[in-house]
Amino acid sequence: MTTASKFTLARVVMIPAFMLAFLLSPGTPWLKWVSLGIFLLASLTDYVDGYIARHYNQVSDFGKFLDPLADKLLVISAMCILCQWQQFPAWAFMVVLAREFAVTALRLIAVTTGRVIAAGWSGKVKTFSTMVVLCLWIVTWDLGAISWLKWIYTLVIVLPTLYSGVEYFIQNWDCLGLKK
Repeated sequence: MTTASKFTLARVVMIPAFMLAFLLSPGTPWLKWVSLGIFLLASLTDYVDGYIARHYNQVSDFGKFLDPLADKLLVISAMCILCQWQQFPAWAFMVVLAREFAVTALRLIAVTTGRVIAAGWSGKVKTFSTMVVLCLWIVTWDLGAISWLKWIYTLVIVLPTLYSGVEYFIQNWDCLGLKK
């Protein structure tokens, strides 16, 4: 296993610790900062594993598969908690989930043709903007009803999510065996 993949696996391992700290933070406010720290560290491993993979020629099919999966698990865990607390709209959570399932299905279909679909630029922008917004949301979710801020956060997550999802399908339509 490559060093890059080890960083990706570390991100996956941090998810339960993040969720536990975040879920307990309403009763123990300092845990909000612990959950933020874990989320930030996990998010940084996304950059580190990508840098190591490219810089040290450790790009692998396993990494191309595991890295986006780890990203999905991390961000969906935060969104799920925020949705449970009625901070993140359920419709937006469904948009994110639908995009993630659709792109994952596309990747699985592509694998059957011998092609691995790596994360594209728009997917990376989507992941980065989502992680930044979720960090801000972790810090501000308990500040009361700041509805305009929640709408901005939601739009910054949903718009790149939709754009990148559509782009993945446009660029890889041939994997589905359908004509454009």
